[in-house]
Amino acid sequence: MEPGTRARVVRAASLLMQRQGYAGTGIKQIAQEARATLGSVYHFFPGGKRELAVAAVQHGDEEFAEALRDALDAHDDPAEAIRALCATLADGLSDSGWTDGCPVTTTSLGTAALAPDIQTAAAEAFARWRGLVRDKLRTSGIAEADADELAHTVISTLEGAELASQVSRSKEPLEIAGRHLARLVALHR
Repeated sequence: MEPGTRARVVRAASLLMQRQGYAGTGIKQIAQEARATLGSVYHFFPGGKRELAVAAVQHGDEEFAEALRDALDAHDDPAEAIRALCATLADGLSDSGWTDGCPVTTTSLGTAALAPDIQTAAAEAFARWRGLVRDKLRTSGIAEADADELAHTVISTLEGAELASQVSRSKEPLEIAGRHLARLVALHR
């Protein structure tokens, strides 16, 4: 089924802000990409671009959480799951021509001080992702305190490696991160 207007607007905003950032993306461009009128964008998002950016961050959060969950569920060994996730992220970034990095980070960079609602949505996304990793680590037998700290390390390293891969237009930073994160997780098992 064709998604409704609101869903198309959110998806378009998420993709455009993922590629161009918050400041580089305009409401008119979002409306055009979503095949929607400006009136319908403001109907669904009367708070304008900031309200739409929060929805875009939440959309990016949901998409990555689903991919993360799938990757973690595909392997019994969390170390192998994380290594495979890094390889998948590297392939996806390369396939996008190095344009589709993290939609949450790209959208929220530069807006945290000016738009606390966008910062809050990004912080909630990172917390959710850490929770998914932490739960996988816990079910594999890693102690709770270690699993919590490792989850922080995994998500922070993924974010940094993805940015480094995007900037260098190379899979190598994500591949290296995957190997080292897998070793780190294996040490705790």
